[in-house]
Amino acid sequence: MTHSPQKICIVGAGAIGGLIAGWIAQRIPATEAEVSVLARGETLAALRERGLRIDEASAPEAAPIVVHPRAESDPAALGVQDVVIVAVKAPALAAVAPAVSRLIGPRTQVVVAMNGVPWWFFDGQPGPCQGLRLASVDPGDGVRAAIPTRHVIGCVVHLGCSNLGPAHLRHGMGNGLILGDPFGPARVAGDAAAPALSGADDPQSPERLAALADLLQRAGFAASVSPQIQREVWYKLWGNMSMNPISVLTRATLDRILDEPLTRAWASTLMREAQALGKTFGCPIDQDPEERHQMTRKIGAFKTSMLQDYEAGRPMEIDALVGAVSEIGRHLGLPTPNIDALLGLVRLAAAGVR
Repeated sequence: MTHSPQKICIVGAGAIGGLIAGWIAQRIPATEAEVSVLARGETLAALRERGLRIDEASAPEAAPIVVHPRAESDPAALGVQDVVIVAVKAPALAAVAPAVSRLIGPRTQVVVAMNGVPWWFFDGQPGPCQGLRLASVDPGDGVRAAIPTRHVIGCVVHLGCSNLGPAHLRHGMGNGLILGDPFGPARVAGDAAAPALSGADDPQSPERLAALADLLQRAGFAASVSPQIQREVWYKLWGNMSMNPISVLTRATLDRILDEPLTRAWASTLMREAQALGKTFGCPIDQDPEERHQMTRKIGAFKTSMLQDYEAGRPMEIDALVGAVSEIGRHLGLPTPNIDALLGLVRLAAAGVR
């Protein structure tokens, strides 16, 4: 029996989305995966004129990957997809959510490959924050209405990739993708707040999750499935929510931030405040901040994505990385004075580039 190829659409063909689109398009047969990209402006024009190019930093002498996925600006031209991978920066999510909604059918998986605390974070999280809707990341619930959580597959990205120009990127290091069902913890606990799975075709069924991880593995990613994707999201955020904003305030690379004892100590204080929040709502982090600093220091003279956005005059992921953490603290009634101060400072920095 012949099966139609899966329709896979990437929304946000920047560094991460472009890498996912390129590796799938190059390494998965077209009979199995029909890859498309929803794009606009210079990116759309570049994709149509010369395709998507990926250079490999670890092998600069090697020929680049060049693929030609279908590129459209109107979701109606693509129709309902089997998998939609959303890889935009957090400030752009509200604008693209209506387009994503037009790609969703009853069995569509929406893989949210973004930094920070997402709008769905507490939908499947038992405890004192269960069902908490974060106004800092989804004011008015517009994203929630467009992209229902029952379609969402959480995704934590552990790789480095940079944009060199429209539809042209360089893969630097890493290939990790961690997937997970947002309702996983609630389903395990038998919580009535988690929707019942409707069979193997359900977007969040274990079978569909395993099949998606397998496809990504064959495309070249170290893809895995977490039983509690919220813990993976919170652990990655734990480092980003301090390092990224501090880099904007200081204009410094990671090595300089961590080599200065006072900024390193302040980062540790910020992380301990976030650590206390996570322990309260079910995402404990056993690692000491100093252990994380030692891991981060190995990256060297790296300029964070938030600093790159600041220098380019682009919107920064302030609310997803810091604002949401401050909001969670207020909900729990736990003090976060350093996180709140950081939020105010980086907001002022952002206002200065407008």
